[in-house]
Amino acid sequence: MAQQQYDAIVVGSGISGGWAAKELTEKGLKVLMLERGRNIEHIKDYVNANKEAWDFPHRGGRTQQMINDYPVLKRDYPLNETNLDYWCVDKDHPYTETKRFDWFRGYHVGGRSLMWGRQSYRWSDLDFTANAKDGVGIDWPVRYNEIAPWYDYVEKFAGISGNRDGIDVLPDGQFLPPMDLTCVEKDVAARIKAIYKGSRHLIIGRTANITVPHEGRPGCQYRNKCWLGCPFGGYFSTQSSTLPAAMATGNLTLRPWSIVTEIKYDKDKKRATGVTVLDAETNLTIEYTAKIIFVNASTLNSTWLLMNSATDVWEGGLGSSSDALGKNLMDHHLGNSAGGTIEGYEDKYPFGRRANGFYIPRFQNVGEDKRDYLRGFGYQGGGNRQGWGHDVAEVSIGAAFKEALSEPGGWSFGMMGFGEMLPDPTNKVTLDKTKKDKWGLNVLNIDCELKENEIKMRKDILIEAQAMLEQAGVKNVKTHEGDGTPGRGIHEMGTARMGRDPKTSVLNGHNQVWDAPNVFVTDGSFMTSAACVNPSLTYMAFTARAVDFAVSELKKGNL
Repeated sequence: MAQQQYDAIVVGSGISGGWAAKELTEKGLKVLMLERGRNIEHIKDYVNANKEAWDFPHRGGRTQQMINDYPVLKRDYPLNETNLDYWCVDKDHPYTETKRFDWFRGYHVGGRSLMWGRQSYRWSDLDFTANAKDGVGIDWPVRYNEIAPWYDYVEKFAGISGNRDGIDVLPDGQFLPPMDLTCVEKDVAARIKAIYKGSRHLIIGRTANITVPHEGRPGCQYRNKCWLGCPFGGYFSTQSSTLPAAMATGNLTLRPWSIVTEIKYDKDKKRATGVTVLDAETNLTIEYTAKIIFVNASTLNSTWLLMNSATDVWEGGLGSSSDALGKNLMDHHLGNSAGGTIEGYEDKYPFGRRANGFYIPRFQNVGEDKRDYLRGFGYQGGGNRQGWGHDVAEVSIGAAFKEALSEPGGWSFGMMGFGEMLPDPTNKVTLDKTKKDKWGLNVLNIDCELKENEIKMRKDILIEAQAMLEQAGVKNVKTHEGDGTPGRGIHEMGTARMGRDPKTSVLNGHNQVWDAPNVFVTDGSFMTSAACVNPSLTYMAFTARAVDFAVSELKKGNL
């Protein structure tokens, strides 16, 4: 069994893994980054990036064969022919569901940083103190003022476009120039501000799409094809941003097709010594050793890895001494929406294909506002003019139909709620010892559902959306109760939470595993609560912070 020594090992190459590799290599460490899937090279491997719908055999849709081959992916939008190879093959990567959980994964270099929605928001202190205030779960060991400098740090490099809006529940950041609201969105925003006397806000989304040249990247081209990979580096991804920075140091070794099956643990020194890797192509086993290990395989895979490590010391795996490992699985629940039409803007048309929308930050349980549930939700949406695909009621065939389709349709306005899910120990993952994947490895069993608090919130999302839109002048408003199955937000988090006490948490306030202080976990699994905003910016900030601490501790001889 071959052995190779590195200063640090990073497991996973997605948003947080890319950041870990960048920060570790720039601080002078020799780093091995392990990715279980294939390599995707920036620009060269974005094979569909310049295609239009008519360039695909089925116009970008799905076939019956795809539906048969992808029983999980077919549950929502990810199943389509435009970027199918960015999503893992269901039959090769099964899991079991005690309760339904839609787990959409991408196993390749860059992970879901190539497909993410790019909405990038800071947490506020309201979010970091919520558990303590409400008596839910455990208290965060970190407050906003501690993480704010790290938000600054990652925003400056990643490139986040947005407006400084001065909203307490949504702190401003280090922004590039914002994208513009459409004329309809601007008018609706003004009406909402007046109607609710400044207590509610409709703002342009804060997105990891750069609007000016930044860090050697030319900027967003307003093509709205981000999910195909951007040859312009118009949005933040591992490939466009952190990986080139790490490679430029000469300190990074990237190894794709590497399934990390175990973190090796020395029970006498109480330290991890390295990892065991199964080569996904050859099925050969390799060991690598390192002084520091960063676990960034995405929440559920990182939890799986911890559960499979140090089982000779703890039956439940590395980090299980608190009995918190695998528990408190969270996501953001979505799907409930409302929309209608806007009249009077027939002489206006939007510019380009904006890869962004508007955002209405949380206003529930803020200040004097009180609801019959805890926490809250935000809305994401857009006000846009219909294109060639709009219905033309008067004609349905022939030259008149074609001519009618050459004219734009009316303006529509819609939004969908994204709600917070509370930590609950009964929402959990465990190892299924009876079912194995393509490589003979035990798979995860997921047991997770929305609880009463989320169900109450989902009803309020529909009520508030309809009332707000109607008061703001939107016509023909209709609500839609969508599928809120956990997993569909693709924001799974919480199963290796951080805390103040090793008896109730897996990690300390610096993302260290209590039982192995040279192991750091900085993907979504460390989250102690979920808030209602998109979480990736928070993963970036905590990762950069954890690396800074880890290298400092290493130099002091504490690791």
